[in-house]
Amino acid sequence: MRQVLAWAMGHDMAMALRLAGALRWWWFLRGRLAGEYPLLREAAGRAEPGSDGWCAAQFCLGWTAAFSADLAGSLGHFTALRDAVADRPPCPALVDALVGRSNALRELRQIPEATDDARRALAVAREIGYAAGELLALVGLSGAADFAGDYDDAVRLARQAAQITSGVPGVLARVCSYLLTGVLIDAGDLAAAERVSAAGLARARDVGDLWNQGALLPRIVDLDLRTGRVDDATAHLREGLQIAVRTGTWADLLDGLSHCGTLCAATGRHADALTMWAASEALAGHEGFTDPPWFDPRQEEPLREARRVLGPDGARAAEERGGAMSWDTAAEYALILTAPGPPAMAPELEKLSARERELVTLVAQGHTNAQIAAHLSISVRTVRSHLDQIRNKAGSRRRADLTRLALQVGLV
Repeated sequence: MRQVLAWAMGHDMAMALRLAGALRWWWFLRGRLAGEYPLLREAAGRAEPGSDGWCAAQFCLGWTAAFSADLAGSLGHFTALRDAVADRPPCPALVDALVGRSNALRELRQIPEATDDARRALAVAREIGYAAGELLALVGLSGAADFAGDYDDAVRLARQAAQITSGVPGVLARVCSYLLTGVLIDAGDLAAAERVSAAGLARARDVGDLWNQGALLPRIVDLDLRTGRVDDATAHLREGLQIAVRTGTWADLLDGLSHCGTLCAATGRHADALTMWAASEALAGHEGFTDPPWFDPRQEEPLREARRVLGPDGARAAEERGGAMSWDTAAEYALILTAPGPPAMAPELEKLSARERELVTLVAQGHTNAQIAAHLSISVRTVRSHLDQIRNKAGSRRRADLTRLALQVGLV
């Protein structure tokens, strides 16, 4: 399908944009929206601002940025969409823009502004009979109420959104399970949250809805940890991490890294807990979160205990390790920590020369071969030759395997 879209962009831009608009909910369903970002950005750049195709592309770009934890970018796309249709009669594009802005503003902790946009979106959606927009506006209002600590209103609004099933894509209707689970947890009704999340996850799995599976699993992990089901938490966390990596939904990955820290703390792995929490905080900070979205006040005591057990030097080393991790490195380490069975034996570091260890470290930090060559003042061909030797020694064929090697022996 990507090849078809690329072909259409080279031959008939209007057709390409109509195709992108038709595919958007399927991309949501299969968790492929993030992977279409380059094509969508190119299409939007070549379309007439304000046209139907341009509006559809901005919608997709805004949500892609949100799922990738680029909240500033998301807000920019939805603001551009709002401004482009502001002088028109009420329309679905205006609702989409306001709902998207509300989501970005809420995650940026600008709750009054987020609430205002969601209320306006709800009014316009009801005026024009736009069911999908009404559902998303209620989702936005519920999320804003949840952040503001009004849990009763958050639950009420989430249940109201869940009643809208006619005239909305299935992938969108299933969002209500994820939303309702979260607000029920915050409201303290864990039994209801268990029922809603289990039913929602089953429905998402039945239809291959990776987006909603990825969103639900971190909340199910939270429920598992609250009720002491460590084995269930580990399995659900690993599944959620794998989906987040596969779909490129880094907002869900932030949740997963945070929960991985909590899981490690609960199982006595204090250094790993601090590393995962520090990685979560650093990566959130890179994306402009002033108040880390992953932080739970319940972590304060485990955090203090981990620092006490490790001592100042050990705690500092663990936190510095996490703070230096890239998205890919942090995700790979979390997958190592949640792997079933006993921990894998670390490879023998003596097999690698000092230069080879340096190359493995740079690969694990996310550098390309060209960047490594520039850093070490060698040719790209020499980098490839060194990496081939390393793979032969360590039995690691992929770059992800080299990252895992670096993590196992403590190079990153």
